[in-house]
Amino acid sequence: MSANPIPPLHLYSVPSDPQTAPTGPPKRERPRTAWTADQLMAAHFPEPKWAVPGILAEGVSVLAGPPKVGKSWLSLGLGLSVAAGGKAFDSVPVQGGPVLYLALEDTPRRLQTRMGKLLGGQPAPAGLTLVTECPPFPQGGMEAIAQWLERNPDARMVVIDVFAKMRGNAPQGVSAYDADYVAVGYAKRLADHYGVAVVLVHHVRKAASEDFLTEVSGTNGIAGAADATLVLKRARGQADGILHVTGRDVDEAEYALSFQPASGAWHLLDGPVTDHIVSDTRATILRYVRAHPGAKPKDMASELPQVDIDTIRRTCNRMAADGQLTKDPGGRYYPDTETRTGGTEEVSALSGCPVTPSDLHEQPGQSELELSGLSVADEAEGMAP
Repeated sequence: MSANPIPPLHLYSVPSDPQTAPTGPPKRERPRTAWTADQLMAAHFPEPKWAVPGILAEGVSVLAGPPKVGKSWLSLGLGLSVAAGGKAFDSVPVQGGPVLYLALEDTPRRLQTRMGKLLGGQPAPAGLTLVTECPPFPQGGMEAIAQWLERNPDARMVVIDVFAKMRGNAPQGVSAYDADYVAVGYAKRLADHYGVAVVLVHHVRKAASEDFLTEVSGTNGIAGAADATLVLKRARGQADGILHVTGRDVDEAEYALSFQPASGAWHLLDGPVTDHIVSDTRATILRYVRAHPGAKPKDMASELPQVDIDTIRRTCNRMAADGQLTKDPGGRYYPDTETRTGGTEEVSALSGCPVTPSDLHEQPGQSELELSGLSVADEAEGMAP
């Protein structure tokens, strides 16, 4: 007899006899897709649901980054936070709800080890379902995920790590752009139909670019089909990473993150990104000028006793040339908030993002863990490729 009394769970199973296939889930009402202009203006639509307020809304989000930057640690940490109803990045309160995490490049042992570090002795949330095997979207993967979402109507997020394992082969005779657009479209139909956040973990190109959107591996069809794009990049200085965010329902912003090797967690750093990626001298000057607008280099000397006054003057001049400070004719310096890449208000406002009453769910566990059986999605409802 096996020492493990827990029966094996699978996200999907293929019946050997088509006649005994399980009955498909009940059909959902097809959403309206056409209005007259006056009808559309008079209609009321709920605010988008947020998996992570200000960062991850319902819809498809591509989370891209270079290899070994920590994308899997970040996405698993977010999955645990959302499933438990805790704080994402150790600072952003989130509403709890079931989460499906497809860790398609990991083993159960590796997942257990990572979760043990991230949880730090806290109980593991029953609302997080972890899967290490799933067919590609075109070969039944979309239906398998749909079946899980049917069983978990309060689900808030699905994470697919990595997207390349789920996209399947490109359709015959289509361009690379169209193939990428179609591949993301599978996840888009799931996200829109069930009103959940679907996160596709992806890679970036080797060549860097000033526009982080162009760094996403593949054609522009990937970012074009997604509702939001998040790019995690390595940083210098006090931050270990910068998370660049833009999307249809998400304001474009940048957030400085710190990676904690002991726990495997990514933490959100306070203040503008520039405070954490510039040199210590520049960061100190930025903080001083923000607290004392109109300061002169000699005023800053007390904060930088190890730096001579000439170096402070040169650094201030360079910062003014770089748009980090503004200098008046009298040699006084002011914070240049208009050219900052991310202000304090943007960061502090994360937890204040509007969350409508309909978006507030009790923290549910998975009431039923029968995860076998493909759903029979209705092509008329847009659930077929």
